[in-house]
Amino acid sequence: MRILGIDPGYAIVGWGVLEFDNMRFKVIKYGSVTTSTDTPFDRRLAEIYGDMCSVLDMFKPDCMSIEKLYFNTNITTGIDVAQARGVIMLAAVQRNVPIFEYTPLQVKSAVTGYGRAEKHQVQEMTRTILGLKEVPKPDDTADALAMAICHGHTGGSKLSEIMRSNEVTQLNKTK
Repeated sequence: MRILGIDPGYAIVGWGVLEFDNMRFKVIKYGSVTTSTDTPFDRRLAEIYGDMCSVLDMFKPDCMSIEKLYFNTNITTGIDVAQARGVIMLAAVQRNVPIFEYTPLQVKSAVTGYGRAEKHQVQEMTRTILGLKEVPKPDDTADALAMAICHGHTGGSKLSEIMRSNEVTQLNKTK
C-alpha cells in the first residue's frame, strides 16, 4: 500500500510518501510545500492545491493520511489551516484517493506506543522506523511521515476496517 502522509498548514505543508507491506515501510519521497507570507492568502491556497495535485499525480498513493484539526488557543490560525487542509483534501478527492484522518494522540500512539509522547520522541521514532540517518526537516515533513506510519500501523488493520464499517452503518441509520 502506498500512503501519502500530510501535515497540513498554509506556510508549510509537510508530505511524505511511504510503501507499506504490512511488515515494514519503505520511503519513496518526502518534502514540503512552502508559501510566502508576502503572497495573498487566496494565492497561497492555490499554490498549495497545485503542488498537492502534482504530488498526488506523481506518486499515485493508494490513500492519504492527514491530521485531524483541533482548535486550542488561536482560532484564526486554525481556520486558515483548515482552509489549506480543505484544498489538500479536494485534490485527493478529485483523484479518488481515500482520506483517513488521525488525531495527534493517535499518531503519537501509533509511532511511539505512548499517546503523550513529546514531539522530539515522535520524530526520533519516525527516523528509526524508516531507517533514516537524520530526522527529516522541516519538522512538518517529519510529522507527515509520522502520519503515514500511523495509517500503516492502524489504517490497514482489521480493527480499523470494522470501525469504518460501523461508522458507515451508523451514518446510514441516521439518514
